[in-house]
Amino acid sequence: MTDEFVAAWIPSEEVLANANVTEVGHELGLADYDALYRWSIEDRERFWAYMMERLSIKVGTRGERLLDVGSPTRPVWLPGARLNIVESCLQADSSAAAIVYSDGVGPLATTTYGELKAEAARIANSLTARGIKSGDRIGVILPMTPTAVAVYLGVIAAGAAVICIPDSFASDEIATRLRIADAVLVITQDVIPRGSKLLPLYERVAASEGTPAALVIAHHEPVSVKLRESDLEWPGFLGSDTTFAPVMRGPQDPVSILFSSGTTGDPKAIPWDHTTPIKCAADGHLHQDIHEGDVVCWPTSLGWMMGPWLVFAALINKATVALYGQSPVEAEFGRLVQDARVTMLGLVPSMVKSWRLSGCMEAFDWSGIKSFSSSGECSNASDMLYLMSLAGNKPVIEYCGGTEIGGAYVTGVVVKPCIPATFNTPALGIDFELLDEEHAPQQTGEVFIKGPSIGLSTWLLNRDHEEVYFSGSGVDDKGTPRRKHGDELLSLSGGYYQMLGRCDDTMNLGGIKVGCAEIERVVGLIDGVAETAAVAVSESGGGPSRLVIFAVLQPGVQVSAESLKELMQARIKDMLNPLFRVSEVCLVESLPRTASNKIMRRHLRPAVQRSGGSV
Repeated sequence: MTDEFVAAWIPSEEVLANANVTEVGHELGLADYDALYRWSIEDRERFWAYMMERLSIKVGTRGERLLDVGSPTRPVWLPGARLNIVESCLQADSSAAAIVYSDGVGPLATTTYGELKAEAARIANSLTARGIKSGDRIGVILPMTPTAVAVYLGVIAAGAAVICIPDSFASDEIATRLRIADAVLVITQDVIPRGSKLLPLYERVAASEGTPAALVIAHHEPVSVKLRESDLEWPGFLGSDTTFAPVMRGPQDPVSILFSSGTTGDPKAIPWDHTTPIKCAADGHLHQDIHEGDVVCWPTSLGWMMGPWLVFAALINKATVALYGQSPVEAEFGRLVQDARVTMLGLVPSMVKSWRLSGCMEAFDWSGIKSFSSSGECSNASDMLYLMSLAGNKPVIEYCGGTEIGGAYVTGVVVKPCIPATFNTPALGIDFELLDEEHAPQQTGEVFIKGPSIGLSTWLLNRDHEEVYFSGSGVDDKGTPRRKHGDELLSLSGGYYQMLGRCDDTMNLGGIKVGCAEIERVVGLIDGVAETAAVAVSESGGGPSRLVIFAVLQPGVQVSAESLKELMQARIKDMLNPLFRVSEVCLVESLPRTASNKIMRRHLRPAVQRSGGSV
């Protein structure tokens, strides 16, 4: 390992002895972590069978085998089985804390496993009584609260699937996702509290023609907005039956429909099925080292994959989910972490940068934290060192994968030294290779996943799965089709990796994956703009990306870059997502293109990086 990459944390004997992966290795008679990883990828079926038993995954009817690899691009896990993954989420003692919640004002509120189970049952039974059938799809557009978790589990328990849509999205983006997933119902909230403001939510959901009937939860009773005739307030919908009898489903039946931005057109609609949560729980158990009774916090929502991941990773491991009802960049979030005695805190790197600039978390006692986890953006080593210091030097488990993986393909583990802003292992049970444009192995290259693994998607609602993930990728040394992923990694010595960003035309902004085409579609509507190219630019030291938009003006149009930036920001706020911030607009005479007329965005990023922020 080069001098540039130095371990900032080394596991103690106590950490090594108590780690879940250590216990797993001892149970299996494996010499060390490297042996465990090799076994996990050399015998995938036995590895996942072992993890299902260790996690106490409840399966009703079982098939003869765990895995059918008849189709290498669409392997089938648990063929012939029947289950409902919600049963596996609610096995902890009924008096144990399932959720602790702070609204940023009052004291912590606790929901026990018994209370969560009863509320999920009420919701499931009420949905069934209203005519919801197995296989129906229900939009859930809610801030992350205990009620949202109960709704999520209740919909799945009823045999339906949750259409996961971020509560920050504009009306058109909400309508697009409801249309793609064929929603029969929407569950939402009237408003979202943010500090002293109440941001509209219901009106954004109901604004588009064709939006199905909605069940509306009130931030404060009663509902603060006038509802459409088709819609109903939450109390009028809920029945009283708390008998828990989840509907048994096939393993490949969806539990959630999540969305991941493609490079063109509508976002990809990716189903998570009843096996995907096993990947979430296994990663949490083995990599974030979640134990029964731990308190797990990851500021997110059900609209992004880390929301469902948090629910499954914590509850299947019989841990507690810690939720905060306001912005996690404010000081009161630090109080939640302190008072709830959070043991594993997940985040996006831009959050750490904000904490570092304000110093707002330095007043709190975060000694309960055993580890951090970072995902969604490239990390900056200085920021991660600062983060580690907030809890008395605790490790950061870098975590990178995607919605179509159900978790990570490269991550960290607490039994190996932590180097800030690097990954110290591939995820257990999954393998990948780094290849150049000619598909030759390279130390720096594009990631291609080597399946099979529980969690990997096998179909898309609105795209050809084989075309998106396998077309033109060839086969690996075993003759298995390579699955392209789009990340670019640098392989270091000792099994460590560093993220370099995306190879394709998607970007991560504040932990949110978005396609360049989605940004360009919105800002390209501005009068006087001939064409645009959106790129994500990282600083030389790594860290969160900045959104830079290159624009070509129509002949004769004169406008300053700053004025155009304001117009573009307003369009993005109104039509896409107010969380996306334009860092800079660069006016250029033309955009670089290939012979087939495709924009070469790779050629634009270096121009901004070389100039230090302007072209």
